[in-house]
Amino acid sequence: MDVRTLMRRSAQFHAHYPAIVEAGLSETRRLTYQQAWERGLRLANGLLALGLEPGDRVGVLEDNTLESVDFFCGTAAANLVRVPLYPRNSSEAHEHMLSHTGCRAVVVSASHAAAVAGLVDTVDGLDHVLVRDESYEDWLAAQPATDPDPEVAEDDWFIIRHTGGTTGLAKGVGYTHKMWLDAGRDWFYNFPPVELGDVCQHAGPISHGSGYLFTPMWLSGGTNLLIPNFEPDHVIEVMEREHVAYGFLVPAMLNALVRHDSARSRDWSALKCVQIGGAPTVDDTALLARDVLGPVLYQGYGQTEAVPITMMGPAEWFSQIEGSNPLRSAGRPLPFGDLAIVDPESTGERIEELPVGAEGEIAIRCDGQMMGFWNNPEATAERMRDGWVLTGDIGMLDQNGYLYVLDRKDDMIISGGFNIWPAELENVLTDHPAVAEAAVFGVPSERWGETPHAVVCLNVGVDPSEVDTDELIALCADRLGSYKKPSIVELTTEPLPKSPVGKLARKVLREPHWAGHDRRVAGN
Repeated sequence: MDVRTLMRRSAQFHAHYPAIVEAGLSETRRLTYQQAWERGLRLANGLLALGLEPGDRVGVLEDNTLESVDFFCGTAAANLVRVPLYPRNSSEAHEHMLSHTGCRAVVVSASHAAAVAGLVDTVDGLDHVLVRDESYEDWLAAQPATDPDPEVAEDDWFIIRHTGGTTGLAKGVGYTHKMWLDAGRDWFYNFPPVELGDVCQHAGPISHGSGYLFTPMWLSGGTNLLIPNFEPDHVIEVMEREHVAYGFLVPAMLNALVRHDSARSRDWSALKCVQIGGAPTVDDTALLARDVLGPVLYQGYGQTEAVPITMMGPAEWFSQIEGSNPLRSAGRPLPFGDLAIVDPESTGERIEELPVGAEGEIAIRCDGQMMGFWNNPEATAERMRDGWVLTGDIGMLDQNGYLYVLDRKDDMIISGGFNIWPAELENVLTDHPAVAEAAVFGVPSERWGETPHAVVCLNVGVDPSEVDTDELIALCADRLGSYKKPSIVELTTEPLPKSPVGKLARKVLREPHWAGHDRRVAGN
């Protein structure tokens, strides 16, 4: 089976059911399945008329809007490969993602057009930039609504999503049609059944975790509700008004919603399932959310490279089980995947699985996992072994199969559900003429779960009083995007700690900030 064929079938059989709702701050727009699929066919034909061919990669930079569904449907109908760009990233990051995936075109909303301006001149093979400005609707209407009907195989590439890179360069994770469908199946395996017309809220970007729920809802005859920007007042009002049944939230979003002044007075009777992911959830937020929203919370674990692998619903999450603490866990392995705790120091060709109760690196093997990083065999070799994906997270499985995520083997920071690699911030900070070296690490944050903290060693002779830390923070925001900037920059004239082999010892600087925490990962 392939995504295009199943989406087309659903559009046929649910033609007059509501498919899409875009709930903006100023207006609400709606499409039936027939209308949404027709717009997708028009975009498909418009892209093919530019000279694109099935299998070509096409980038997209957008928020959650009605037009983003044109792209989702259109690339599927034309058998083009979606490459989502992330609005919070810098122009340099967009350039890298388009370049290393060989994108021939990029579609961009008018509000983000400046971020890709000029890239057609710097990215080899990028021939077209289609801006959704005031002329877009007329252009779309002029394209034929016929089905291009290209051949599609289940092992054709469907989407390339990007994850962070330890050197600051993002790595592409490609999903075939079958892998994308398998991942969606596993997301919904433990969820309550989707009924015709059920509404799934996308308050987070569909370019990230929420996007995994889009296809299963479409195939089931549900309604995908797109919210362009996360504003708690607006999201709560929309969720109640549209009778939301499903949704995906990172813990920071959940925390903001359930602590909103009006949360307890709202009608949540339509809610069936709120999937929490992207970062750990602290006990207080989980318990409060259950009290406010009811028994609807689901939690899972996985990565872009392999997702999902664990899941648990409210009956498990808040249960008392001898030998386990489900409230602090990430759930149990799903039936169609395998999870192991392995020796993080092992370098052999086969993984070395550790016994129950031992701490080690979490390894995943599931139908929704990558076959490797896009055009990056070196990174693939580091993260894949014997058919397993090595996550870089340190965890433990208990006697009942519950997974506990305890630490990170590497130094990745997860802030508000977004992955941030210290090296990319350190590279920017050391570009400043006053900085000799920098160390960045995650520290607990009440709002974001974790936040980047930088310690900067100044060049010899530089007076700390002459260095503006706000300038260093602004430099990171400008180069990498605001969400990646460090919250605090600490200045020092002392050399930063190193390992015996001269490697930067971030964990030495990080440890004091985690005193009193029973795990070295944090949530909201």
